[in-house]
Amino acid sequence: MSTLDAAMTTSLMPWAQRLRARGGLPLTLCWGEGPGAAIRLGDADPRVAIHIRHPTAVPALLSPSLDSLGEAYVEGRIDLEGSAADIIDMAWRLAEAGAADGPRASGTVARLMQRIAHATHHTRDADKSAIQYHYDVSNDFYAAWLDPAMVYSCAYFANGDESLEEAQRKKIDHILTKLQLRPGQRLLDVGCGWGALVLRAASHFGARCVGITLSQNQYDLARERVRAAGLQDRIEIRLQDYRDVTDLFDRITSVGMCEHVGLKHLSAYFRKLHGLLAEGGWVLNHGITSTDAHDGETRYGGGRFIDRYVFPQGELPHIGTVLVAMQQGGLEVADVEGLRRHYARTLQLWSEAFEARSDQLRAMVGEKRWRIWRVYLVGSEWAFEQDQISLYQVLCRRAGGSARGQPWSRGWMYGAVAPDDGLPVRPWRQ
Repeated sequence: MSTLDAAMTTSLMPWAQRLRARGGLPLTLCWGEGPGAAIRLGDADPRVAIHIRHPTAVPALLSPSLDSLGEAYVEGRIDLEGSAADIIDMAWRLAEAGAADGPRASGTVARLMQRIAHATHHTRDADKSAIQYHYDVSNDFYAAWLDPAMVYSCAYFANGDESLEEAQRKKIDHILTKLQLRPGQRLLDVGCGWGALVLRAASHFGARCVGITLSQNQYDLARERVRAAGLQDRIEIRLQDYRDVTDLFDRITSVGMCEHVGLKHLSAYFRKLHGLLAEGGWVLNHGITSTDAHDGETRYGGGRFIDRYVFPQGELPHIGTVLVAMQQGGLEVADVEGLRRHYARTLQLWSEAFEARSDQLRAMVGEKRWRIWRVYLVGSEWAFEQDQISLYQVLCRRAGGSARGQPWSRGWMYGAVAPDDGLPVRPWRQ
């Protein structure tokens, strides 16, 4: 055994023994080439192997958190063997053990530091840069593991056995049906992605649509798709910041957008949407939320990893914060629906498709970015499954007005009861 291998053994053995004393993990830790350069951390057959490729990975193991382990993997300091699901489960269990081993920064301090870091960053230029970092990887990259319409948000599984393509179509129809979208109405989709929602709203609900995005790649492909569908007269795609929109709309959708706004700017965001609503208009916000009632860091540093490598400047509000911000922005909440299970299932299908195309994706974007997205997708699935984060659809309208004409029950959202205007709930053209 080399001097370096011996030093690593000396450093890691006490930590491994503490883990074994707690019951251990089905995990093998490997380094070097010598017969003693490996430790089994549990009695069960190992499901995951961690290979240490550089001594700088050792601190991440001695005081493990999701961000330190994720960083070590992304930067190539460790390699991992095992299924994606087993790897992320091991990471959470190691991070939990690390938190129990000794004092770490308190949640209060972590929240304070996070808010200071984001306090002044949500300028137009900063938001555009953050969006382009995440979405302008390449359209081919996203197309390889999303559904054919490239819907990059939580799907809706009405029965639980739908394909991803079917569940994404049902999600869009669910949103547009909740909004009681009617032929000829003007709809704004804030953060329109590659255009799936506005294409559906125009072609099947008869709406006149504007979709806005800050991603050049999304803008280019969405415009191509609109032209291919022959819907240029009904859909306009803009490369535009939401703060610069001045039109009035009957309906507004905000899908996966409020996560990018920033906690300090939520009230102003909803106030802006309020100002864009025509009389009698409706807004539907579909967004990821934190389950920390203080709008803090997700447990064990998962949010710090995402902020550094995946979604720069992203911040997750608690659902209570969203509702208060809506009220402060002049909107009355009419309906709230939690879809946490639906996003866990969506991410499972995304992750499975990603894993199945790993060789293609690694060649397309490089080893580091492939590693980032691999752990991000499966880690997010785990977080939704374990109630670390959630997702809500919130339907709202201008506050202070009469609710006359609003359906008495929620039946119209599921096609059971027609709205009071007598128009059909189903899309206007199939």
